[in-house]
Amino acid sequence: MYFVVAFALLLHALFWGAGLAWMLTPRRWRRFWPVFAPLAGLALQSVVVWGGAYAGLVGTNSYARYTEALPLVLLVLSIWRRYGAWWTEVRQLGAVWLAMAACLAALVWPLSHAAPGLTTASLGSCDAADYAAGARVLQEFARSDRTGFMGQTEVVRVQSVDNFYDFWLRLNHFTPSALIAFDGTIFDCVPYEITGLVTASLLALSLPLVFWLARAVLGYPRWWAVAITVLYGMSPVTWYAVYQVAPGQLLAAQAIAVITWAGVALWRAGARGWRRGLAFGGLLVAAYGLLLGSYNFIVLVCLVPALAYAGGQAAWTEQWGRFLRWLGWMLAPLAVAGLLFFERVAGLAERFRLFQQYDFGWHIPALTPEGWLGLVSGPSLNGWSDGVRLACSLLVLWLLGWSLLRASKARCTHVFLAVCLAVPVLIGYGFLNLRGVQLGTNASYDAYKLFSVFFPGLLVALCYWVTLAPASPGARRLVLGFALLVAGGNALTVYRFGVQMYKPPLIVDRPLLDLRQLEARPEIASVNMRIPDFWARLWANSFLLRKPQYFLTHTYEGRLNTELKGEWDINGSLLQVILPEPGDYLIVNNTYTLVRTGSSYFVRAYLSDGWYDVERELHPLTRWRWSKGDAVIEVENPHNEPVRLVCRFNARSLVDRDLQVWLNGRRVRIVQIGTAQKIVRVPEIVIPPGHSQLQLRSKVPPTAPGGYDKRLLGFAVYGIDLEVRPDEGDLEP
Repeated sequence: MYFVVAFALLLHALFWGAGLAWMLTPRRWRRFWPVFAPLAGLALQSVVVWGGAYAGLVGTNSYARYTEALPLVLLVLSIWRRYGAWWTEVRQLGAVWLAMAACLAALVWPLSHAAPGLTTASLGSCDAADYAAGARVLQEFARSDRTGFMGQTEVVRVQSVDNFYDFWLRLNHFTPSALIAFDGTIFDCVPYEITGLVTASLLALSLPLVFWLARAVLGYPRWWAVAITVLYGMSPVTWYAVYQVAPGQLLAAQAIAVITWAGVALWRAGARGWRRGLAFGGLLVAAYGLLLGSYNFIVLVCLVPALAYAGGQAAWTEQWGRFLRWLGWMLAPLAVAGLLFFERVAGLAERFRLFQQYDFGWHIPALTPEGWLGLVSGPSLNGWSDGVRLACSLLVLWLLGWSLLRASKARCTHVFLAVCLAVPVLIGYGFLNLRGVQLGTNASYDAYKLFSVFFPGLLVALCYWVTLAPASPGARRLVLGFALLVAGGNALTVYRFGVQMYKPPLIVDRPLLDLRQLEARPEIASVNMRIPDFWARLWANSFLLRKPQYFLTHTYEGRLNTELKGEWDINGSLLQVILPEPGDYLIVNNTYTLVRTGSSYFVRAYLSDGWYDVERELHPLTRWRWSKGDAVIEVENPHNEPVRLVCRFNARSLVDRDLQVWLNGRRVRIVQIGTAQKIVRVPEIVIPPGHSQLQLRSKVPPTAPGGYDKRLLGFAVYGIDLEVRPDEGDLEP
């Protein structure tokens, strides 16, 4: 099903864009309309969902299937007008279609082994859950809906937005979620099933535009253009985006590729007459619209390569009048797209204030010249060892410099274009990385995003060394040898991506999916998200949008930390609180439970200091957490009387050790933990009112496991149950 759905998503986007691309492509290039079909289809779907939202329709489930008639009419019209030539124009990109299919199949293969049914996985980013929440909003709700989490202003307020629906229209990444919602309706899928597959399909859909930049902008021979296209599809830079589930940057990359080509072609055409300038308007509106819907803040720099080229040409030839006309024809479609997506433009200032307020993202290693071509050591994008890295970087720079300096006069314009495509972006990339180092922030995350959205044009420019091939037999052998080195290095790294995604660190698994059943239970009126794992907490939020929710910690934008007012706590850690009354305690599965906060036996507990991160195995599904030595469990008793707890540890250790339980600095119990995993019962402990600490100590020092693991480990817990005992009854197990 992974392959069936992934290729259905790919073909669906092409179906939506085929007729529109034929209509929007300027007449001079109309026979190449298939290149623009992916962007046109994605933009049209985005506009349909945008219109449905503002029409007050109840999600894509209420209208998406009816709108399939729109691309069908456009497709029939284009075939009728181009009868006889239509299929020939499609076949001329045969090698690119094969590259798209191979790229998508390679991306989907590891995902299909990670879980038996359709689901979403990630290498580490939690963006997938955020996109899926937006997709569910756009798929099931109307803009006026304020039920459950949708209108919970104190939790979801972001800047001027006070409800969850408008947050997606104005501030968050609308178009990725809109595409997930739309395709989910068409293929009868829910967001968690296709969020990862939609992202994979977006990379495959980018390939025609990379080919087009290589052929139409820098004039590479056909098969070198195909090779660069394949390189883009197998680059660790793009695979990192797919497996971190970042569809927004892949959409922005397509939009910027079209904007860049249009800017170059418009300057070359002269744009003296209004017809010539207007010819590019439709495609530019689609590209700007796609950009505003996905990464609206990138619109401020999207023209940089095209502007560098046209501005440089104007300065060299002193044709400033021509430059102003060119600028007008480039900006007019932006104004039209801005009127259509007015909320996205209006939210720009607030988006930049959020960037100043929050240090979004995480640290991503800076890429040196060999990394620009995808020569990195693994899925984290770290470089190779210093010696290999330096040698490869010098080789890349030498080949690029040689190819640029030896170019003939006939290719001087292409040399200048390559510089315009690469140098401004690399300057910005370097600046952001240096800023991150100086300030100790995650600016390297912003640097990677900038690099990735310009990567189609950037990669085409950085491969200019392929023009050395015709120079001499020796140069041809050098170029082919280096091309094989680049291809082999990229293939090795994406293979490592695949190996890691066979058992992804983050996945929407069966226990997490079981939380969906809670939304239909009327007795659960509201919930407190007491799930410590960020990934699981975000997905739980998306599964329970029809329930009011409260968060202990700030969880992404639109999910503020507030007072925990919910009637039930959802506990999702290795530590579970068990209440004695059946109506106060609900077991979802072995991972998630609910406790009623109004119970006379209610307590809260959580793991505090002294623990390593959670580790997991997917097959079979197992989770555990090692202590660093001494470890702490925090317990909150909100009642005026003490409560009695019986603790059960499902645990093991590398060596036999004692486990001493200390309550607020006083030792109260001692039990033994062995090397075999088993349940160890700690007899009753009386917890006083208020806040208490259960400290877990041992006279046996932490043990080094050996090998590559340099940690010092105490004991591993696979589950901790804190059972609150009633006021009377037998205390024996």
